[in-house]
Amino acid sequence: MATFTVRGKNIEITPSLREYVEKRVGKVTKYFDHVGEITVLLTVSKGRHIVEVTVPVGGGVLLRGEEATMDMYTSIDLVVEKLERQVHKQKTKLARRFRHGGLKAEAFKEDDAAFEKLDDTEDEYPVVKTKRFVVKPMDVQEAIMQMNLLNHNFFVFRDAQTEEVNVVYRRKDGNYGLIESGN
Repeated sequence: MATFTVRGKNIEITPSLREYVEKRVGKVTKYFDHVGEITVLLTVSKGRHIVEVTVPVGGGVLLRGEEATMDMYTSIDLVVEKLERQVHKQKTKLARRFRHGGLKAEAFKEDDAAFEKLDDTEDEYPVVKTKRFVVKPMDVQEAIMQMNLLNHNFFVFRDAQTEEVNVVYRRKDGNYGLIESGN
């Protein structure tokens, strides 16, 4: 049985809501032998009911989905459908990643009508453009300024203190995020 961390922002997590989240989101665990702690954030903002789910399934693979509607239960249902579509759509690549086990047979059901329209014929992700550039040492604030000057949503830089390659990015909420590399 998977473990859950269910948090709420501007909403009380009632026992019935927690139970619904665990039952519905728990459905995605049937595809994998090993699932880490599932995190679910339920937010109510300006009348929108937002559900964010992260499911670590081993091998460094994360499933992530987000949905927003005017009803929390509808948002939960839609995010589960989105996560299941991700598994079905990527099943060949996931099977390759988990070739020594970890992906259950449920992920390979071909007769599932909800997923008939998905195209699994592509073998790889097409790379349509490649850019090369020098990763310059700078601090986080300078990297954000550079990203904004370029009008990009992310910027790769070398941290002047640690010498690690990091990424700053613009979040959907207008704030900034930092991805740090390291071991």
